[in-house]
Amino acid sequence: MTTRPPAVAGQFYEGTPDRLRRQVAECLAANPEPAAKEPFIGAVVPHAGLMYSGHVAGAFYKSALLPRRYVILCPNHTGMGHFAAINREGAWRTPLGDAAIDTPLADELMQRAPMLADDSKAHAREHSLEVQLPFLQQLAGGFTFVPICLATHNYALCESIGEAISEVLRGRDDVGILASSDLNHYEDQKTTLRKDQLAIDEVDEHDPRGLWETVDENDVSMCGFIPTTVMLIAAKQLGATRARLLKHATSGDINGDYGHVVGYAAIAVS
Repeated sequence: MTTRPPAVAGQFYEGTPDRLRRQVAECLAANPEPAAKEPFIGAVVPHAGLMYSGHVAGAFYKSALLPRRYVILCPNHTGMGHFAAINREGAWRTPLGDAAIDTPLADELMQRAPMLADDSKAHAREHSLEVQLPFLQQLAGGFTFVPICLATHNYALCESIGEAISEVLRGRDDVGILASSDLNHYEDQKTTLRKDQLAIDEVDEHDPRGLWETVDENDVSMCGFIPTTVMLIAAKQLGATRARLLKHATSGDINGDYGHVVGYAAIAVS
């Protein structure tokens, strides 16, 4: 059994257990109490440093009825490893402890989607999935998960992976699909909000092909559009009919620099 050490503890989130627990609690407290926690099939959650996007991610984690098993999809920012990289065994460590990989679920996915490769290189330095784990560790207790890091700019392959996920999860209500993504990057606030909304609208319409084309045609620098596309394909096949935008913000709302922002959204798909 292998344990992946934290790659960005002390950078993207606090590096000690007590400080990280407080940081996660503050991200959650920045959002109102939900009338009731709602189940979901899939979700889009941001992945910048918690000081920037944690309050947006917290809007989802605070409102969701969280299961104990997850397929977590993320982009590949580093360019390392396989284009569709899964970890099938072991655990990922954060300052809050070890989060176990769901080996039976990973094996089922690999059987259905042979393009998935068991590859640690793609995940080794990737932050976008790691930053989700402290929320789940604090709120979902002894959860298990399957990490999938995607860098395939090929819609047909996204369809194959999304369909495989839906086939494996069909009839189950104990597994959630998370797509880790920020929205538009490094343009001014007005431009970013406009481009963000183009992508949000396609998620709201449950339209993976529309998202793919919108990002491409409008130059929306949404780093996790590939995992979000895969999530939408799977969620749609699993019967999703509703999307809820829980929060939308930018880095400028935190640091006051509205000339050069990154967009963040939390969206639940059910």
